Amino acid sequence: MVLIELEPEPEPEKATRPSPPVPEEQGAAEAAREAARASSPPAPGEQAGAAAGGEAPRAEEEEEAFEDALTDEQLREKARNQANDAKAEGNKLFGAGRYEEALSQYEIALQIAAELESSEDIRSACHSNRAVCFLKLGKHDETIKECTKALELNPSYMKALLRRAEAHEKLEHYDEAIADMKKVIELDPSNQQATRSLLRLEPLAAEKREKMKEEMIVERSGEFGAGALRDER
Repeated sequence: MVLIELEPEPEPEKATRPSPPVPEEQGAAEAAREAARASSPPAPGEQAGAAAGGEAPRAEEEEEAFEDALTDEQLREKARNQANDAKAEGNKLFGAGRYEEALSQYEIALQIAAELESSEDIRSACHSNRAVCFLKLGKHDETIKECTKALELNPSYMKALLRRAEAHEKLEHYDEAIADMKKVIELDPSNQQATRSLLRLEPLAAEKREKMKEEMIVERSGEFGAGALRDER
């Protein structure tokens, strides 16, 4: 019998680890790496990233500003629509003869429109519509006030001029009514309503002026007579 001895497998050699560098060597190595990084140009991807990083905040700010502006415009448009809706509701109520309720709707429209820029058209129309409501209610002084407000916003608003002239006539302010009708004819020489009104108003104004003169003469005569009587005593 032959005995075969197996040779033992050689033990693996232990890996030798390099000894850690001393502090001086470690500092020199780090300095060399920093110098190499500084001298080498950045990679294209890094350049693009840096540029994009600078532009991104600016683009976001512009986008936010655009969104804010758009939101403000939408809010203004919403408010304008609300004012127009209130005015339209007032027109419906006026058509139904519900003048007091129509006045309230026109007032709501005015309050909303007061917060808007370039809302003279809505506001002047609402004041003129309130004027005709007061005219229907027999409140002629209020009619004149509302027409005047409408004309302050729109001096060439003929409806407001005609309604104010009508209210003046009701109050026997004939000269003021004539002035408004003449303004209408100045704006629209073919306006037949104003022309007919002038033909009616001018004699009334002349008659009123004559009557006022007579009353003044009588008043002065009375004062003279009273004074003469006191002198006789």
